[in-house]
Amino acid sequence: MHSKKRDPVKYYVGIDVGSASVRAALVDELGTVVAHADQPIQIWEPQPDHYEQSSADIWAACCSVTKKVVCGVDASRIRGVGFDATCSLVVVDKQFQPLAVNCEGQNYRNVIMWMDHRAVSQVERINATQHRVLRYVGGVMSVEMQPPKLLWIKENLKESCWEKAGYFFDLPDFLSWKATGVTARSLCTVVCKWTYTSDEGWDDSFWKMIGLEDLVKDKYEKIGNHVLSPGESVGKGLTPEAAEDLGLPEGIAVAASLIDAHAGGLGVIGADVKGHNLPCENQPITSRVAMICGTSSCHMGVSETPIFVPGVWGPYFSAMVPGLWLNEGGQSATGKLIDHVVRGHVAFPELQSKAAASAHSIYTYLNSHLDLIKKSLPVGFLTVDLHVWPDFHGNRSPLTDLTLKGMVVGLTLSRGLDELALIYLATIQALALGTRHILETMQAAGHHINTLFLCGGLSKNPLFVQMHADITGKPVVLSKEVESVLVGAAILGACASGDFASIQEAMAKMGRIGRVVQPNREHKRFYDKKYEVFLKLVEHQREYRSIMNSF
Repeated sequence: MHSKKRDPVKYYVGIDVGSASVRAALVDELGTVVAHADQPIQIWEPQPDHYEQSSADIWAACCSVTKKVVCGVDASRIRGVGFDATCSLVVVDKQFQPLAVNCEGQNYRNVIMWMDHRAVSQVERINATQHRVLRYVGGVMSVEMQPPKLLWIKENLKESCWEKAGYFFDLPDFLSWKATGVTARSLCTVVCKWTYTSDEGWDDSFWKMIGLEDLVKDKYEKIGNHVLSPGESVGKGLTPEAAEDLGLPEGIAVAASLIDAHAGGLGVIGADVKGHNLPCENQPITSRVAMICGTSSCHMGVSETPIFVPGVWGPYFSAMVPGLWLNEGGQSATGKLIDHVVRGHVAFPELQSKAAASAHSIYTYLNSHLDLIKKSLPVGFLTVDLHVWPDFHGNRSPLTDLTLKGMVVGLTLSRGLDELALIYLATIQALALGTRHILETMQAAGHHINTLFLCGGLSKNPLFVQMHADITGKPVVLSKEVESVLVGAAILGACASGDFASIQEAMAKMGRIGRVVQPNREHKRFYDKKYEVFLKLVEHQREYRSIMNSF
């Protein structure tokens, strides 16, 4: 007998630009990450709530990590490239040179980051218009979206930036332009962050009403008048210059991009769940929510018909999965909040030294320490008298209240490692309670959700995962590949190459399940009570603010 000759393995490059680093992966046609690299990128915070980056710094990092993951690989087997990135705003002039988004005139700082909250006044005025496009962002536009940032630039940097600007890109679209020389935008970015609709396109009346009629006059050339579906091939693939920069052959297919959270959703939500005894088995994909949890968190749910959820972004048609409507909940600070709470505690130096001595990360050490101090109790029950409201950077969903602050109830004079471990636990629980709040709001509006699919950095923390299962009461699915966002980006490249007939086919073949974490049903009553307290916290905050506002 002759052995069957296997076809050569096909590879795809996924490039992910996060808040603090750029990562790349070489992924095969089965969704296995063959090689992975990352590199930090710079963030400037010139004043409170202003966060800026450099598109040149970001592109240089993209090139560096890509060269690392393709080193030594037969280039003829690399079939496509996909980008995802944070929904930050990139500004360039008519010659595509960077323009300063700051009063200091530092042109290399030409990116307003997604988490920048400088445009509070502008978004309040936009929301006051009650324009019909706001229906598609949960009724209230976020300061993290692009229209308020554009208005801020016009009002504060009119001569130095607004009048000189040639193009305003969402960062994922900047990357596909840099790779191909084509200024086409992704349906994902313009629908989710710019108010474009897949059926009607741009709404002239909205831009005129908010004072950005300039964008209408040039037929939206500055913000995009050529829109492609995610995964669609852009132009003629990599330009010679981009190919040299990235260490790839000229002409390799480049996909229309995705926002990073949406790439994570793509990487996990369509996985085959047969044989895992999950409630979503033999159910449509609409029974699932993909939760992408890193610096911030996004909760992505899809539906066959549009569902309008108060305080939750969307519905957006085909913004993640073609043919389905997307709703996107979110928390503006999750990993960032946990870091803030832990590193700001007086016992942090002790934690740092003990974790280093045990050769563990600080979070692995904290999880072990909680197991030591729990005695006969379940770990989660340690916070019976300690409660956190997690909106230290405002509430994105479902309350859409930028002015909300963080709260901690139950502090004592104790300052040791035990207390640090407890506030760490209470913060993780608060984030999970916030997720429950988002899911319940989505379900009340018409979603039918029975399973969570987690990816991102925080999905590597077993305590974070278990608390989300216990507090929401839903099983949590973790993907086989931890780097699901990179797999999602690679899926885009695979589609652009023509190797898969559709994104759905690529999702099913390249997204794979690793582990399932079930909720502990015996703890339900405790977490129901914690949730009651959680909702009371925001009531009390609003009550005391009302009292003080009357002063």
